Amino acid sequence: MHIFVHWNKSDAPKVLQYTCSANRQLLNIEGRKMASVPQEESNAAGTTAGRRSFVLALFALSGAAVAVLLSVPLVRFTIFPLREKETDTTWSDVGPIQELSSITAPVSKTITFEHRDAWETASHQTAVYVLPPKAGRVSVLSPVCPHLGCAVRWVSEHNEFLCPCHGGSFTATGERIAGPPPRSMDSLETKVEDGILKVRYQYFRQMIPQKEVLA
Repeated sequence: MHIFVHWNKSDAPKVLQYTCSANRQLLNIEGRKMASVPQEESNAAGTTAGRRSFVLALFALSGAAVAVLLSVPLVRFTIFPLREKETDTTWSDVGPIQELSSITAPVSKTITFEHRDAWETASHQTAVYVLPPKAGRVSVLSPVCPHLGCAVRWVSEHNEFLCPCHGGSFTATGERIAGPPPRSMDSLETKVEDGILKVRYQYFRQMIPQKEVLA
């Protein structure tokens, strides 16, 4: 069986037009498909970039927090000379002046003092040495060795103050005798109020020949 299609030359432009139109539709469909692929990739890339930005921001915040914590000691060290001038200690009771005026050898007394600076107030206890009165005045010595800060002891058998760390020795009045300490023992400020001997406890810089107050 044969089917014959009658073809007229006059129909050629119509066939060509139809063919071109169909091709254009196919191209548009393919174009839309191809365009959707980059858009999906772009959305995925945007999501990945967003996660990456969040992680980076989290690391940045963590780093900033660590930097702040680490900077606190550095700041305190940097401004130490300024804080040093602001630091103060209170006057502490040592004991009745009448009782202490009768001693004939250095006596150790425990005192409580408050140490104040720009940020905090702390309470401490320490020993001080009260010396026998001289010309009616009672003196008090710091127990801290001016060499490396060890606690100096009064040794009555030798009638001397001795540093157990490095062998420094001092007279009964605190004058340096021998050893590595660069100066004599440090004296503390005293006053008498209402019959009570009071002392102003302070720290002094070590390893230097002159007496220099730290706090």
